Amino acid sequence: MDPPQELAAAGRKRRRRGGVRNRKRLSSQKGLPPATAPPTPASPPVKRRRKDIAGQAAAMPKRGNTSSLLDKMRARLSGGHFRMLNEKLYTCSGEDAFDYFKNDPNLFDVYHTGYQEQMSHWPEQPVNVIINWLKSQNASWTVADFGCGNAAVAKNLKNKVFSIDLVSDEPSVIACDMAHTPLEPSSIDVAIFCLSLMGINYPSYLEEANRVLKPSGWLVIAEVRSRLDPSNGGADPEKFSKAIIQLGFSLVSKDVKNRMFILFYFRKKEKSKVAKSIDWPQLKPCLYKRR
Repeated sequence: MDPPQELAAAGRKRRRRGGVRNRKRLSSQKGLPPATAPPTPASPPVKRRRKDIAGQAAAMPKRGNTSSLLDKMRARLSGGHFRMLNEKLYTCSGEDAFDYFKNDPNLFDVYHTGYQEQMSHWPEQPVNVIINWLKSQNASWTVADFGCGNAAVAKNLKNKVFSIDLVSDEPSVIACDMAHTPLEPSSIDVAIFCLSLMGINYPSYLEEANRVLKPSGWLVIAEVRSRLDPSNGGADPEKFSKAIIQLGFSLVSKDVKNRMFILFYFRKKEKSKVAKSIDWPQLKPCLYKRR
């Protein structure tokens, strides 16, 4: 082989050997980032992101929780309004209470809504006991329901019932001060006061019942037990009964079985004579505590 051809062949061999070495070097560095490339930022741990998302979800108020909170706030405001109205009824005269609700009859609905809520916790309703007693009596008797509320007595009896209260929500309810009703004298067989001797002038309500009752007519009173508990600041029930007897009644029976209320059954004497001076006991207000 001529010298030029030998040199050319040797050059080709060197290039082949160099190409092989370069290919091996590149293949060994494959997959490594260039030395000048900026480092890739590390991703935050998955667990931390989950915690952050969970925290944000907890901080956001759920629609159901918001509704529940609003309901609780409304109930608290309604309860406070009821307590205020309840206290007013126990600490003012019947005339003042009549004028108060006459100016804003809607307040009476607020009061009775709260009243029904309170009564729903009682194991037995005194009005139901009175209704059952009346059903066992003469259906021809005429009844006067003083402080009738939702007129439950009239709605559950066949008797003729005069429903009386401070505000009339129904045409059948007579709105008036219970010390001054439009009923005729000696026209009623049964007068009812179911948790309604609330005014500071409660004796005048009973005097009005005496006026409208027939001789031998019944006076039925349901009263909160705490108001007639001397050990708790209440009036003496014997003194309470004695005052009504002096008004011209006789005590037929007293029901003390229920732990929430006491029932009195009085009957007007045939020839009733009202005592000149009656020592009426003070009945303490039945006030509800804040919850």
